[in-house]
Amino acid sequence: MVVSAGNEGQSGVSMAIGQRFGSSRRSGGELIHRDSPKSPLYDPNSTPSSRIRAAAERSRSRAIYFRNAIHKACMSSSALPMGDANNFYSDITPNTFEYLMSFYLGTPANKVLAIADKGSDLIWVQCVPCKECYTQSAPLFDPQSSSTYKTIPCNTDSCSLLPQSSCGSSSQCDYQYGYGDKSIVEGYLSTETIGFDSTGGRPVQIPTILFGCTHQSNGTFDKNDAGLVGLGGGKLSLIRQLGSNIGSKFSYCLPSSTETSATSQLNFGSNAIVSGSNAITAPLISGSPNTFYFLSLEHISVAGKTIAVGKPMQAKESAQGNIIIDSGTTLTLIDDNTLQSLESNLKSSISLPQVKDPNGVFNLCFDVSGNGASVQFPEITFQFSGGASVVLQKSNAFIDAGQNILCLSMISSGATGDSINIFDNIAQQNFHIGYDLATMQLTFAPTNCATL
Repeated sequence: MVVSAGNEGQSGVSMAIGQRFGSSRRSGGELIHRDSPKSPLYDPNSTPSSRIRAAAERSRSRAIYFRNAIHKACMSSSALPMGDANNFYSDITPNTFEYLMSFYLGTPANKVLAIADKGSDLIWVQCVPCKECYTQSAPLFDPQSSSTYKTIPCNTDSCSLLPQSSCGSSSQCDYQYGYGDKSIVEGYLSTETIGFDSTGGRPVQIPTILFGCTHQSNGTFDKNDAGLVGLGGGKLSLIRQLGSNIGSKFSYCLPSSTETSATSQLNFGSNAIVSGSNAITAPLISGSPNTFYFLSLEHISVAGKTIAVGKPMQAKESAQGNIIIDSGTTLTLIDDNTLQSLESNLKSSISLPQVKDPNGVFNLCFDVSGNGASVQFPEITFQFSGGASVVLQKSNAFIDAGQNILCLSMISSGATGDSINIFDNIAQQNFHIGYDLATMQLTFAPTNCATL
């Protein structure tokens, strides 16, 4: 969704909304894990081992993307109907970046299914004409058939928000946007009306949203996605563009991956406030690039024993933040020294035989056959700044890697000085997690997300 000029200090783009999003009526979108049978991307021929290996590869690729973006950043140093403003939502489903979300684009409205990505900002779809583009199942968006489509001129504040842009032949804002896996999209920065389904039955329409109309693409995108919705912290992202209209708040709750029939919600505005007696809050740390959500991890503890956390690359180059929270990464990544210390403490705390991971992904695995299934596993606590102690249960820290084999679902991000620590979506499962970008706070509340 897009940027409000009054909120973000840029010219040429505005969004008039009658009232803030959020009320006692739920608004949000459905979240479905990529490996759930409910997902259109579910592969019935996949095995637990193949899914684990794929998840590890995606997680490592994600870390490379974050590392490159941090390096680059440091080097370069119309109205909503009043009755519908509180109850729009987007269906969300998974893909290479873990989840897909649906929305409407243009006038008349075309339904689009696109990657939902917290690690980037730009919203884009593939448009007609699209030369050298990846094949997609759904029809390409035709800007000429929409009465509300407009390109953005190159010499504007909106165009300057792009990390790489140039002037096109008609003085339009051309963009080239890259991702960590070397995927690249090119096209015109534009504005368009975006719509979302609502509980009232008719789509909520939001005019003059900044998005990219992609005319050339190359990379690892899937035929089921028609584009990408950036949910990061930068000014071009969906969240920042909604800005004060949703109180700069959003939340999600990921059910356990073992509950394949469960779904969850992506909420905005007052519906995204996470509270309760068991809620804890940690400060979000400003970092570079501002796309990523940084936290300060002070230490990790296992059975009362404290493990010091190394100072990885992003802590040196992004103020005090030393870990990125990301729902698009499957496995937690921490630096070599911290991971080795954590594994050592777990070995001495868990009285089970150790075995090798049959998938060749994880360092620490246990044989849980026989009475092993009833053995108590110690809680692993991630102590974030602000006194936020996030306690990971067994399901948040261990994964079934084979028959009667349980492995620590954390992998190395490399040597401490060049590592990228990431707090993954397995660790986040069954926590209601709320982001308040106005106060720069993140709230966790242990929750059965399948019933929220």
